[in-house]
Amino acid sequence: MANNSKYIVRQPIKDLQGKILGYEIRYAGEDKAYDGGERGNDFAAADMIYSFLTQNAGKALKDGVNFMTFTTNLLMKQAPRLFTPGDLVIQVDDSVIIHPLALRFVERYAQNGYKVAVNEFQFSPRYISLLDKFDYIKINFKTTSDSAIRSIVEMAHGMGKKCVATCVDDEDLYQKTFVMEVDAMEGRYVAEQMFTAVHSSGYLQSNFFRLMVAITKDEPNVEEIEQIISMDATLTYSLLRIVNSAYFALRNRATDVHQAIVALGLSQLRQWIYLLGTADAQGELDASQEEMLKLSLTRATFASELMKYAKDMPISRNDAYLMGMFSTLTYLIAAPMEEILADIPVAQPVKDALINHEGRCGVLYDLVINYGRADWAAIGEQAKELGLPEDQLADIYFRCVEEVNRIWQQLMDTSGVN
Repeated sequence: MANNSKYIVRQPIKDLQGKILGYEIRYAGEDKAYDGGERGNDFAAADMIYSFLTQNAGKALKDGVNFMTFTTNLLMKQAPRLFTPGDLVIQVDDSVIIHPLALRFVERYAQNGYKVAVNEFQFSPRYISLLDKFDYIKINFKTTSDSAIRSIVEMAHGMGKKCVATCVDDEDLYQKTFVMEVDAMEGRYVAEQMFTAVHSSGYLQSNFFRLMVAITKDEPNVEEIEQIISMDATLTYSLLRIVNSAYFALRNRATDVHQAIVALGLSQLRQWIYLLGTADAQGELDASQEEMLKLSLTRATFASELMKYAKDMPISRNDAYLMGMFSTLTYLIAAPMEEILADIPVAQPVKDALINHEGRCGVLYDLVINYGRADWAAIGEQAKELGLPEDQLADIYFRCVEEVNRIWQQLMDTSGVN
């Protein structure tokens, strides 16, 4: 499967209210491995994904239901057993449906409590005859006609099955999911779409609570405060904006959270935090706001980690972290990126990357974005340009996912005190 086999990512599957139903595990070359004509690719894919799952199924992939397509070889390797039934939906396509032995494996897993999904459902006798064995029907919204989609949804719902729209990559297809009354959707547009607007003060509530606790200690720990603020894009943005305002008139503008805290001092920092508390009337974040904040944290962590390997970069790891964190600001704050960054003295290469995708920082920024989109061809070119170890990208990415999951769990545990 050539060099692309080492790229693995997961993408959210959301219901129509924006709540995360689960995550699709995708990897480069899967489409070739499933076409039935490249047996070598199937074996290579099975070996690669099995090795990866063995190392990660109990860690980074334990924070939600995982939807994953299994080839015949993966089924025979007993790969689904790396997950408990409640953590996995086994996806199959035509290569498995026409393989009698593979289909028996699927039936056995279903008997053991695993849910089953079928990819790109077709109106053919072999698909319809097996409909009762599927829990989820996945429909490619790019290639399936409207009339066929309506018929599939009506038939599936009549049998108590859930329908998932796939390849929802633009606004038109996104709007169609509501018209067709599917149960969930996935795709590039879905992963990045905000279902409700978030005001600039929409920081994570449990994160803000932890910040309040940290700043009111008898001897506040500056490193702890810096870490808490750095977890949240809007807190970071608010802090950098206020500390670089005309009111403080700094001789040297603060370009990261640490410099901002030092410039403000603990006394004024405490006043700023109290001001945020007084102004807050947001209540709990909804599912889409929460997911967007998690996305910003994942991108920030991934960009920072890649800086350990990237060659000839004109920015620091802190700059890369801010670049990833600020990648979602246009969703969090209703303004163009140029306007958002006008009052924030981030490094010029970071601004060029965020606004115009320019320079080596632009390449790194695009790689981080494209990895989440599973744009395998672009990732390969960008990794080579930056001198990144292509065979380690999946491990780096999922280490970042695991770290974000750890941080998020800490935030959720804290929010229970609120």
